Amino acid sequence: MVGRVGAVGQTIRYAVLGAILIGMLFPFGWMVRVSLMESGSLSNIGLFSGSFTLENYIGLFEQTSMGRYFFNSILVGLVVTVGNLLFGFMVAYALARYQTLPNKLLFFSVIVILMIPAHIVIIPLYLMAVKAKIYDSYWALILPWVVNPIGIFLMKQYIESIPRSMEEAARIDGAGELRILFTVVMPLCKPAMAVLAIQVFFTNWNSFLFPYILTQSESVRTLPVGLAMLQGHQAIDWQHLMAGSTVAVLPVLVLFIFLQRRIVSGITAGAIKQ
Repeated sequence: MVGRVGAVGQTIRYAVLGAILIGMLFPFGWMVRVSLMESGSLSNIGLFSGSFTLENYIGLFEQTSMGRYFFNSILVGLVVTVGNLLFGFMVAYALARYQTLPNKLLFFSVIVILMIPAHIVIIPLYLMAVKAKIYDSYWALILPWVVNPIGIFLMKQYIESIPRSMEEAARIDGAGELRILFTVVMPLCKPAMAVLAIQVFFTNWNSFLFPYILTQSESVRTLPVGLAMLQGHQAIDWQHLMAGSTVAVLPVLVLFIFLQRRIVSGITAGAIKQ
């Protein structure tokens, strides 16, 4: 009797999870389906019926600057992610291992910055970009985000959970601080760095407001801004817009699949250490 009740409960759980999965995948399937439809055939939309064509994808890259937007998003996302991994890790290590008064004040400032909504700095950031003559350039899209307070906080908490014994053993063997930092501590932080990498890349890949305000040329605009430009004032070209959205999803999907094992191990390691 107990076994039968358990089997029924498990079946209900799978049914609920299956329904949630279908509900989450449906918008993505609808987006891909519309991107594969011929122009003017939206009235006959169906996930598996009607015509299929790749003309929207071909036209997207031939008739717009989508290739340039795609390259800009990849470039900005990778540079910002690498910068956050490198600088965030080094700052977090100093804050975690050297409990001096200046470091405590610096960490307190990081916590305060975390509490401030990002949109408050839009106008100061715009004015600073103009004054520094980096407005409408890659620098305006990269420099303000190359160090993230969330990354510093995450890495500091993770490094504090690592025993100091391995670092002390390396010092006894004559290793310097930089060697200890990059050959002893950094390999142990790979799970946390994977989580940080995907969080930073996702945030920059999907960012619209700041790239829209800090740029005005097509040559430096990123993919979300480029997709917004596809929407006309009188009508929306849904097929090309959905094709662009599908293209925008692919790098994020590939990155998540590539780092999935690291992310899961990082979450598990953090749970065990806590």
